[in-house]
Amino acid sequence: MVHRRVFRMGVLLLAISLLGAAAPSVTAAQRPIRQVVVPEEDRFAPFALTIRAGDTIEWINNDTDDHTVVSDDVFNTAGHNHTDQLLPGTLSNSGNPGTFRLRFTHAGTFVYYCRFHAHLDSANQPVAPGPDGGIQDSNGNFGTPMMGVITVLPAHDD
Repeated sequence: MVHRRVFRMGVLLLAISLLGAAAPSVTAAQRPIRQVVVPEEDRFAPFALTIRAGDTIEWINNDTDDHTVVSDDVFNTAGHNHTDQLLPGTLSNSGNPGTFRLRFTHAGTFVYYCRFHAHLDSANQPVAPGPDGGIQDSNGNFGTPMMGVITVLPAHDD
């Protein structure tokens, strides 16, 4: 009697696992859009984000100043090389935040920065723009480099 119960339980567990494996996968259109926000200051939040291949990132600029999303092609292994997208600030966009979306289709790393607040030196290290560009405060400072990184993992079904 005990053996029959164990056998039935095993059959039931196998059926449940097979049904779970046959469940439809989530399509790209059904996946939530992940967000990177520029708050009312010069930074990307969150700085680092991990997603799955097939996910979409939306950058939202809530700052009054314009910012950009520029790919760091030296470290970029997740596609979208040569990205250089303006994110209008609320002052230049009729009070509305500027937005930009990218869908990542394969695993890798996407390192990006704001060209108004950072650039890469000859050793591919981030530095503030300095006198050749960027936004300078009243004390002559160009601020800290504004950067971010997205790690794209393989899709759930990979």
